[in-house]
Amino acid sequence: MKAESNDKPDIAETLGIDRASGDGKSGKRWFVVGILAVLAVGTAIVLWKGSGSSDGVRYRTQEAQRGGLTVIVTATGTLQATNQVDVSSELSGIIKTVEADYNSKVKVGQPLAKLDTSKLEAQVTQSKAALESTKAKILLAEATVRETRSKLTQLRKVRALSDNKVPSQTEIDAAEAALDRALADVAGAKAAVSQAQATLDANQTDLSKAVIRSPVNGIVLTRSAEPGQTVAATLNPPVLFTLAEDLTKMELVVNVDEADVGHIQEGQQATFSVAAYPNRTFEARIVQARFGSKTTSGVVTYETVLKVDNVDLALRPGMTATADIVVKRIENAVLIPSAALRFVPPVREEKKAPTGLLARILPRPPVSGTQRREDSAGRKEYRVWTLKDEQLVAIPVKIGATDGSLTEVAGGEIEPGMAVVVDTAGSVE
Repeated sequence: MKAESNDKPDIAETLGIDRASGDGKSGKRWFVVGILAVLAVGTAIVLWKGSGSSDGVRYRTQEAQRGGLTVIVTATGTLQATNQVDVSSELSGIIKTVEADYNSKVKVGQPLAKLDTSKLEAQVTQSKAALESTKAKILLAEATVRETRSKLTQLRKVRALSDNKVPSQTEIDAAEAALDRALADVAGAKAAVSQAQATLDANQTDLSKAVIRSPVNGIVLTRSAEPGQTVAATLNPPVLFTLAEDLTKMELVVNVDEADVGHIQEGQQATFSVAAYPNRTFEARIVQARFGSKTTSGVVTYETVLKVDNVDLALRPGMTATADIVVKRIENAVLIPSAALRFVPPVREEKKAPTGLLARILPRPPVSGTQRREDSAGRKEYRVWTLKDEQLVAIPVKIGATDGSLTEVAGGEIEPGMAVVVDTAGSVE
């Protein structure tokens, strides 16, 4: 009887070796099997090593260094005069003459412009006439007092000589009342004189204000007054002149972003530049860091005032300036490129894992990846990467201040001269 055929293919059949072969062919058969096994194992080892390497990626590195670090906050703003005064007119009228022009240097009390004073002069003349009239009324009232007093004295003498018979008591009382009225008229006339004098003083003051004078020693920045222009004295009178008291001392008001305002303190030094002098740097110093905020297009900023010396008058009010404020200086610190903190190892492409016999006899390749960690306080732990045997190795670090390009290492196993990875440079061919 014939034995049942086996459904599974025989190894010998797969390798093309006849079982019926004699011992002469047995050595050849095992030799071929050995060669195939060696080739399979070698291929698997190469694949496994390749998966545990850097996947053929080249990296750009930079060395950590030791040196000084200057932390700078950049802000923009405008230059302003230390004391800027807007000059208007308290009176309504027509401007007759203009005595100052743009860039004119003026002193305190110097005329800037004059109004037409015809109406004011007429009012002063009228007030003087009213004052003289009231003074004349005082003389008239005093004369009446003397007359009534003399009459009263005469009546009292007659009554005394007639043994109180004539004149009657009624006539005496009437004379005394007339004297009191005369005295009252004198007092009223004197009060009218005071009122007339006050009116005259007010009109004379208005007449003096018809000449618009400089309130400070300075320079004329703007002038909007023109001869023949009508000026209306209202709650918001028009500005005729804008004066700057002293342009040798100016202020730079910059807007500091809310992310940087915590570093700003009074007394910090700064430098700034303006478009008019692109190759020149000016010195400044913070004199005030204001707490009030401003929101523009959703951006919150805080005004900071810097004192500026402008002895040569090169700077002018209204210029836009970009200031670099030095908020911190660090000496002899270990510094790494800030790009090293932003570097994230590339994600490797998943490779097909071996199956069957190779999966059982070979270990699985290591799994790569980067996970962010946090310490017990919930703070983010920073890591930088270096290369050892062409493999990426993570080094935990604590960072300090930064100027954008370099960052201080406050803690961690980073030494000057150590190369840290900052970016990928392509793949190895």
